[in-house]
Amino acid sequence: MEAVIVENVYKSYGRVIALRGLSFRLNQGDRCALLGPNGAGKSTTLKILAGLLKPDSGIASIMGSEPSSIQARSILGYLPEDPSPYRTLSVRENLEYIAALRRVPDTKERVDRMLDYLELREYEKSKVSKLSRGNVQKLSLALSLLHEPKVILLDEPLNYLDIPTQEKVIFLLKRMNSTMLVSTHIMSVAERLTEQVVVIAKGNVIWKGGMDELRGISKDEPVESIVARMMTNAS
Repeated sequence: MEAVIVENVYKSYGRVIALRGLSFRLNQGDRCALLGPNGAGKSTTLKILAGLLKPDSGIASIMGSEPSSIQARSILGYLPEDPSPYRTLSVRENLEYIAALRRVPDTKERVDRMLDYLELREYEKSKVSKLSRGNVQKLSLALSLLHEPKVILLDEPLNYLDIPTQEKVIFLLKRMNSTMLVSTHIMSVAERLTEQVVVIAKGNVIWKGGMDELRGISKDEPVESIVARMMTNAS
């Protein structure tokens, strides 16, 4: 079964057209980078797949289910670009609340594991409103991954994280047996986390294929330059 389907999706915000017939598919276990310039429609795509936005037309599905359905949400993990955990709850309370909503088994064990792995133990009783941006990002990642989702949507997952934490998060994500769609502006993050690439501009796909295929377009040119040229030519 295909894990993610985006088929001829259109989405507008008033007169601004964000997606113009966007189409791509991911098989189970695929790890795909979603690349594009600012305003290309990357975050809109993730929000549609997370069930937070409805497309104006076209089809979007998660493991064969409507993104907003209970079936899809039960197997989905989503990290927005600017996550906002419950600010009046503590770090542990956020994790325990989401674990309860998702009916996560062995809640205490999983919460403790996340607190320790992401070095949030010393902040477990702190309210989110008192945390640094880096620690909010760590907590948000923990909330997205706590239930070991089958499909993960990540919008700039390494934002605000220091280098040691970035390495921990990359190691954690690479160990997960999940289909993954990662939106990022940082090519090195895409190269380390994914094997597939979808490049979009002006709300449509301008290139898709394997990461090795992308690198092979020009052996004498950095992959960042290749992607930048694609985006420039599409503008």
